[in-house]
Amino acid sequence: MSQPPQQHLASRDNRLFAALKVRDYLYLWVGMLGSAFAMNMQQVAQGWLVYEMTSSPLQLTWVTLSFMLPQVVFSLIGGVLADRVPKKPVIGISPLINGVASLYLAMVIFSGQVTFWHFMAIGFLNGTIMALSIPARTALIPEIVGERLIFNAMAFNTAAWNLSRILGPALAGFMIAMIAGGDTTSTYGVGWVYIILSVLYGFSGVSVLLIKHNGRPSEKSTSSPLQDTVEGLRYVVQSNIVGGLILLSILPFLFGLSIMTLLPAFNTDILLAGPDSLGLLMTGMGVGAIAGSLVLAKLSSLRHKGLWLFATNTLWGVGVFVFGLTSAFEAAFVAICFVGFVSAINMSMNRSLVQLQVSQRMRGRVMSIDLMSHGLMPLGVLPVGYVAEHYGVHAGLMMSGAILALLSLALLGKLRAVRQIDTGYQPLEAEPTESIRTDARAA
Repeated sequence: MSQPPQQHLASRDNRLFAALKVRDYLYLWVGMLGSAFAMNMQQVAQGWLVYEMTSSPLQLTWVTLSFMLPQVVFSLIGGVLADRVPKKPVIGISPLINGVASLYLAMVIFSGQVTFWHFMAIGFLNGTIMALSIPARTALIPEIVGERLIFNAMAFNTAAWNLSRILGPALAGFMIAMIAGGDTTSTYGVGWVYIILSVLYGFSGVSVLLIKHNGRPSEKSTSSPLQDTVEGLRYVVQSNIVGGLILLSILPFLFGLSIMTLLPAFNTDILLAGPDSLGLLMTGMGVGAIAGSLVLAKLSSLRHKGLWLFATNTLWGVGVFVFGLTSAFEAAFVAICFVGFVSAINMSMNRSLVQLQVSQRMRGRVMSIDLMSHGLMPLGVLPVGYVAEHYGVHAGLMMSGAILALLSLALLGKLRAVRQIDTGYQPLEAEPTESIRTDARAA
């Protein structure tokens, strides 16, 4: 498939904001920013209200799982869709559905009839929509910007998510606190947050209409959806590099993101603070993460990316462990900023390297397998939630961080193909296990 003219121009642009100069990517990025704002505001609103209703870290964990489990069930379907149908409609319709669901939940909250199970149901819907749409959204990026801008574009994807962490949680927390007027039992502020969420999701869906690239498949599939799924799974299993990268990305989702799941409990039980403080902590993680994203956006030519993946995985675990040791807001804020910084570099670099190893016709399925693997988060979150419930939030966070750091170091000697990744660039038509540039001699 020939590249559009704007893609050729972009491939020669090495400036920090190179990917954002590509028109279609700009609209895709703006739409993702709207959805990211909505999701981060939602985390604060639902986390605060669910904990006020239940006073249970384990119940918070179940709400998180209602969002994560559909990724295991439906992400492979999303990957097959991305490789068989135009990606633009899939990307555009998804946030509109989430917007309608958010508006419905706002009405339930205003009615005073909201229950824990409402959040479970909406979480399941959000997770399903994400599983069906994220593979298409991610697979569309290389088609728009070209191979040489993948690191830049994926870094700005991460930056969009983390810019929303800077402003979204603080906005949600302050909205709840201001509208409640000091009444910690009031749900009225949360209802208004969900009204804002519905508007943001609607904006995200409409922005996709401005994208010219329809994201049609590079070739028409002659096999069944099941055969396509099996082909994608076999492709990942047979590639030491792609399989290793996905395995390495699973660890933070098992143990690194426990900090987000337990943050409302940590804020209430350890810091003895309210929703505005919770918003600031999530904003702190966003501050660190957007800094990490901007650093990576300038490091497309960074050498030894494989070793950097292991290093940032390990440091992520150390950061979570240190955060679990804190009991003062200032120390917790610094620790969570550090976690945000290393996590942004790690996730964006990993996702970019995966994109560079697969051909266009397989990207949707490979990215869906990557997303599905992240749905394994319950295997780590449930035991961490159990420890936090029975031995304290401190203990749950420290255990989670220690496991992430130690497992990352243990895999350093096992995943040789990943460890030897150098710049990561390769011709798209080459086989993923043989053509990667692993050292200076192959460069």
